[in-house]
Amino acid sequence: MVDLDWENLGFTLVDTDFMYMAKCGLDGNFSEGEMLPFGPIALSPSAGVLNYGQGLFEGLKAYRKTDGSILLFRPEENARRMITGADRMCMPAPTVEQFLDAVKQSVLANKRWVPPTGKGSLYIRPLLIGSGAILGVAPAPEFTFVIYVSPVGNYFKEGLAPIKLIIEDNCHRAAPGGTGGVKTIGNYASVLKAQRTAKEKGYSDVLYLDAVHSKYLEEASASNIFVVKGNTISTPAIEGTILPGITRKSIIEVAENKGYKVEERLVSVDELFVADEVFCTGTAVVVSPVGSITYQGKRVEYDGNHGVGVVSQQLYTSLTGIQMGLLEDRMGWTVQLN
Repeated sequence: MVDLDWENLGFTLVDTDFMYMAKCGLDGNFSEGEMLPFGPIALSPSAGVLNYGQGLFEGLKAYRKTDGSILLFRPEENARRMITGADRMCMPAPTVEQFLDAVKQSVLANKRWVPPTGKGSLYIRPLLIGSGAILGVAPAPEFTFVIYVSPVGNYFKEGLAPIKLIIEDNCHRAAPGGTGGVKTIGNYASVLKAQRTAKEKGYSDVLYLDAVHSKYLEEASASNIFVVKGNTISTPAIEGTILPGITRKSIIEVAENKGYKVEERLVSVDELFVADEVFCTGTAVVVSPVGSITYQGKRVEYDGNHGVGVVSQQLYTSLTGIQMGLLEDRMGWTVQLN
């Protein structure tokens, strides 16, 4: 294991040893991938990804168990989501089997960078980009599949502590018929301005509303949103503008197994002001309790154990317990690497 300050690991890039790379031409078949030293990638200035944003990414994590073995969490879900996104972006995608093999190779080649149990995780970033040169607006003639990794700690500096959200009602993350439901790179560039402005004002992140009515919750910059009232947990339905998060899907299943009623539907912004608690979910944040939300100058705060609601804490403990191998995986979600 490398000598890092594991106690103060943030969510920033740490250069590791190797990255995976495979290429695909017009025939739609990817080459046999290879592990290369981590470093820059050569691209033509006319590459499709640079000119027209033809690119996707995924995010998943590897965890070190107390016995030293390494676990992946639901990697096949990321593979399937990349296939769906690639179809929307006119790109070929690696098969589920190719994706899983590439992820495993990438983690094992960089296993000394997987943090000790409870000190973080190895964040895995698969990229699929239009790397071929193209001048007119059209799919690139060549595509590159890359995976790099980095050890990470908490996404928000607060850790499992309440974050502060502000609702953005001037800018929208996605619109019906667009690409909000796939993990294309442009979705994230479009939120940077609102996110930067929010952070300058002391907020942790931005919560977006729908682009049609500007009254229904969609998601935060890089996470899904859940609203708790009594024994019911509500979250915006997946209808093309919201990313189908894998952590979101997992939390819904965990919550239902614990007896909560989960509703996937339109969730009005007004419901935030009568909610018992609110939390966000995502690969990077896992489960992040919301301490306050500000909307049009009105602020609502959520009480709990130091701002962490009972439901948020319960679901966080259950999910991370499975991810880190501390609890029995009755769902069959984890993949152990040998």
